[in-house]
This record gives sequence, C-alpha cells and structure tokens, in this order.
Amino acid sequence: MPRPRIALIAHDHKKDSMVLLAREFAVFLMGCDLCATGTTGSRLIAEVGLSVERMLSGPLGGDLQIGARLSVGQVDAVIFLRDPMTPQPHEPDINALVRACDVHDVLCATNLTTARLVLGQMARPGSTS
Repeated sequence: MPRPRIALIAHDHKKDSMVLLAREFAVFLMGCDLCATGTTGSRLIAEVGLSVERMLSGPLGGDLQIGARLSVGQVDAVIFLRDPMTPQPHEPDINALVRACDVHDVLCATNLTTARLVLGQMARPGSTS
C-alpha cells in the first residue's frame, strides 16, 4: 500500500494547534509523505521530529504550490487549520486551494475536529482513505 501523501498548512494563530495535532498523530504521520507551507513545516520538523518537505510560505505561494500538486494527484489529503477571525492577505490563494480540493475530490480538513476525524480514519489499519 502506498504511503499517504498529506499537506499540512496552518495560519499563524493555528500553528500551535497544528503542532499539537501532529504530536497526537505523530506515529501515523511518520509513515506518510508530508509537505507543508514554510513556517508550519519548520515547526513540525523542529518540534515534532517529522520529515516534511517545505514549500514556500503561504503568502509567498506555498498554498498554490500545494494546490498544483493536488491537481495532478500528488496529494491525498489536506489539513489546513485556517484562522477565520483574521483577514489573510492571500485569501484568493486560500480559496483556490480549497476549491482545488473540491474539484479533485481530495480530503480537506479546515479545523481541528475534522482534522482529527480525517487523520484518525486514515490511520486505521486497512483504510483506503
């Protein structure tokens, strides 16, 4: 069975939550091919010990890089912990990424509850998610 390919993204006010989520699912995530936007990836590497391919920072095009990968079938799931209370200067890129998930039928969790459900299901033995 191929390794799950998961993209991890978190807005500034959600990065601590992403680190906690990654610690919670560290054993599973260590068996995945992970990519993340810049700072999120750096924190996951330094604070959780995961192997993560870092893209650009979201505002510099990292969201678009991940969107391009998922558009050609190179991403199985996106965990995108969004901050709905803070305006984002790259909101069009964010919307494009979430839209690409919908267009290509890629799992996309945008809050902790759905992220836990997605990762929990993917981590189950024999899961085909």
